[in-house]
Amino acid sequence: ITLFEGRSRLGGWLRSTQVDVGNGNVVFEQGPRNLRPTRPNGWVTLDLVNSLGLENQVLMTSKQSVAAQNRFIYYPDHLVRMPGPGSSLLPTIVYMLQEPVFKGLFRAAAFEPFRPILVDQQDESVGSFIARRFGPALANNIVSALLHGIYAGDIYQLSVRSIFPYLFHAERELSISVGAAYALGFGLRWPQDASLEAEWARAKPISQRTQAIRDSSVFTFKKGIGQLADQLETKLRQLPNVNIRLGTVVDQLQLEQTCDSENIELLARSGSGQPTKESFSHVVSTVSGKALYRAVRPASSLFVLSQTPAVTVMVVNLYFSNPSVLPVRGFGYLLPRSLPFEQNPERALGVVFDSDASIGQDEIPGTKVTVMLGGHWWDGWQAYPDEDMGASMAKSVLKRHLGISEIPRTTCVGLQKDCIPQYTVGHHERMSLGHEALQKFKGRLRVAGSSYTGVGLNDCVRSARNVVASLVEGRHRDTGLESFARGNGPTLSRSKT
Repeated sequence: ITLFEGRSRLGGWLRSTQVDVGNGNVVFEQGPRNLRPTRPNGWVTLDLVNSLGLENQVLMTSKQSVAAQNRFIYYPDHLVRMPGPGSSLLPTIVYMLQEPVFKGLFRAAAFEPFRPILVDQQDESVGSFIARRFGPALANNIVSALLHGIYAGDIYQLSVRSIFPYLFHAERELSISVGAAYALGFGLRWPQDASLEAEWARAKPISQRTQAIRDSSVFTFKKGIGQLADQLETKLRQLPNVNIRLGTVVDQLQLEQTCDSENIELLARSGSGQPTKESFSHVVSTVSGKALYRAVRPASSLFVLSQTPAVTVMVVNLYFSNPSVLPVRGFGYLLPRSLPFEQNPERALGVVFDSDASIGQDEIPGTKVTVMLGGHWWDGWQAYPDEDMGASMAKSVLKRHLGISEIPRTTCVGLQKDCIPQYTVGHHERMSLGHEALQKFKGRLRVAGSSYTGVGLNDCVRSARNVVASLVEGRHRDTGLESFARGNGPTLSRSKT
């Protein structure tokens, strides 16, 4: 097994940094910062965590913690706590009726069952679907904020079929309202999950520690999310059949066929050296669809995979010596598209209160926050703010929204270019066509990663596991995109009670 990595380090967007702030170290995350242990993909990641011996390095955030209980949206000029587990019903209803961010929500929910059903729709944007079924206020005020936090994307560009498949299939397949499908106990079942469920059913009882992680709200590691990639690299380097080549770019690859063999031939280049030709029986690509399209020959064979755009996000970490600088405690807050411009001229996406969200990482007390800027708001930009400007913009956001005028002890600014793929309208159909195009490589070329089946770390781990399983089991026609093939989609069925 040869692993080619174009950069000087493994881990991709997983980048955790230990920063000395004088009296000790704090952990800054420039990429993902925690994981949800949800079934099934979160459990797959947990299996990896356990196999790497990282179980005792996990830091859990319980569902009863302040971070799990307090999640906010900023609208129109103040923080609004989102209702969640543990909230009393009557006070919550009164609270929601008083807050402008929830305006029209109850009326929209009441009339949702009577909205026209569109069964012939092949796809539409999240914004269009939510506005059509629940009204524009929910789409613009709440759902847009949620997807700013996950995709840094525009709800009127993102695909409802790919991002909220339950909503899409409930309307399209059952010809009933979303609310009715949920009330009747319908759930989405994916064919590829069946083997996982069977495997877990046969597995030995899990440890109390693993069960506790499964029951948590989110989890991370003592040295940050990057510890997962670091430990994986350590384990791989101990294997005699694994060769890791850093700073090596694959410029070109193509299927080479002879009368008695089929292989993938590629050109790999290290540094400024000349490309060398190498041959492999199978290749798994985890780069973006655009990067794969640029490398593959013939050049037009995977054009459809190049049509997934990506957004750029600036991540600004700030550490304050004062442990009480925040006016509220919780996970953080997100900013909706409907927020008045004067409240968000920096085009921030959200703010994470890391001191509450990842308790136990830092050696000294204080307050740690992360401000995320850009995303779809920066689409089309040819140049981006530099580090000084990014830090200044983040401090302006914190001062306007939270009243924080204290100067941070240290900051860390990173520009993550094209870091989050955007599953825009038609993504499912494009991936279905991509599956057909990849089949021309006779099972020798497969794909995994965030460009295809999910942008989260759990999704990427799951897609990698699926590809490896298909290779081990000898499924010669699999491509990594077989879940998009016609007839392999999810089904809706009622839960057994």
